[in-house]
Amino acid sequence: MRLFFDPRQADHAPLRELNNGDWVPYAETSERVRSIARQCGDLLPARDFGIDPILAVHETGYIDFLRSAHRRWLEAGRTGDAIGYAFPIVRRRPLQLERIDGLLGMHSFDAATPIAERTWDAAYWSAQSALSALDEVAGDRASAAFALCRPPGHHAGRDYMGGYCYLNNAAIAARRAVLLGLGPVAILDVDYHHGNGTQDIFLDDPDVFFASIHADPATDYPYFWGFADERGENAGAGATLNLPLPRGTTWRAYAVALGRALDAIERSGARLLIVSFGADTFANDPISHFNIERDDFLAMGTAIAARGLRSLIVMEGGYAVDELGSNVAAFLAGFADR
Repeated sequence: MRLFFDPRQADHAPLRELNNGDWVPYAETSERVRSIARQCGDLLPARDFGIDPILAVHETGYIDFLRSAHRRWLEAGRTGDAIGYAFPIVRRRPLQLERIDGLLGMHSFDAATPIAERTWDAAYWSAQSALSALDEVAGDRASAAFALCRPPGHHAGRDYMGGYCYLNNAAIAARRAVLLGLGPVAILDVDYHHGNGTQDIFLDDPDVFFASIHADPATDYPYFWGFADERGENAGAGATLNLPLPRGTTWRAYAVALGRALDAIERSGARLLIVSFGADTFANDPISHFNIERDDFLAMGTAIAARGLRSLIVMEGGYAVDELGSNVAAFLAGFADR
């Protein structure tokens, strides 16, 4: 399998985040990339597909914000990373704000997603890695490809960031795939946390089927989205499937949910599958609470590959850094014959 990555993705380096009422070191570090690279072999350089595929998903004002936020933070007399502290929860509407504090709140939903000096460049090239891997599959040079996306993307919506995510790499690839005539497209999110941004982007879109297996939002981040009764809206009604699972879930129960998700994807008629893969379902992950073991990742990859769909795998979460590369390699091994 061919793997795509750009070194600029490692330059995103916030120092800290606000978590559980305290400042803690930023968890989504560039060491994650090094762990994966050590175990997964050569990383091919991402190609630049420009800004248009990104703007097909994200609003122009939001992109302008991401590009300028850190500079504006410094111009306001601040130091360090730009991070919000006030967030609109009712009557959210488009506003023409000037102060960076307000812009940060308007375009984010948590205080765990700072913008550092190199964040825009890293996020841009993370999206280009996903587009490069898609191009590999779209051009029939491979039936499966892997994008080492860092920062991850599935919590990012059209005009907001959160959960360490700034640009939604899976959504950007999916929208481009539809425009290229590769659809119907399905996104399967197997990160521990619900991909609320991806769901939000495609909630009323019948061209992209979204299935997510994740921790029950009644107990786990992002809390407000990912419940089983969220099934899509308007033209997209029925094109969203959420399968929340309780803390402590083992592979035996997870495999049943995975089978349900894959059956639904087959019924959707998908010709291309995008997998938002998070290794934070791992039993030893420091911020998650499933009990998936390394061999289970191989079984997971094998089960997905067995459905025979052309597949693009984009990296999402996974924070047991010392074991992350081995877990990713185990998952990708399930696609070894493709």
